[in-house]
Amino acid sequence: MGDEVRVPIVYDTDIVAARSEGRRMALELGFSRTDATLLATAISEVARNILIHAREGIITISSSLNDEIAEIVVVATDEGPGIQDVEMALRDGYSSSGGLGLGLPGVRRLMDEFRINSEDGKGTEVSMTMWRRQ
Repeated sequence: MGDEVRVPIVYDTDIVAARSEGRRMALELGFSRTDATLLATAISEVARNILIHAREGIITISSSLNDEIAEIVVVATDEGPGIQDVEMALRDGYSSSGGLGLGLPGVRRLMDEFRINSEDGKGTEVSMTMWRRQ
């Protein structure tokens, strides 16, 4: 079983659509409601970052299931200005937009895997994975 959905992020309402797709996939794969909510929260954060920093981008959510593990992979991509200092952006309390600075560090804690690739002036890709073990 595998599913993939691409949600363009251009408007605030697109964040809701991306959250909903992630939650739907998680529940279909048997993730707990709590984990589905945590996944939706992580998706919201990276989608909001796209709108704030890059104005538009894409959230791709894919799922897979085998005998031992179910996983959902979320990839958020944009062609915005990039993150000048990724290490700093992953520190609690750091914000480049006047927020609380809990976004990316919080997302990293919610997910089982978290990777970020960003090139100044060329955009950012955040890849994150959540597993449900059988």
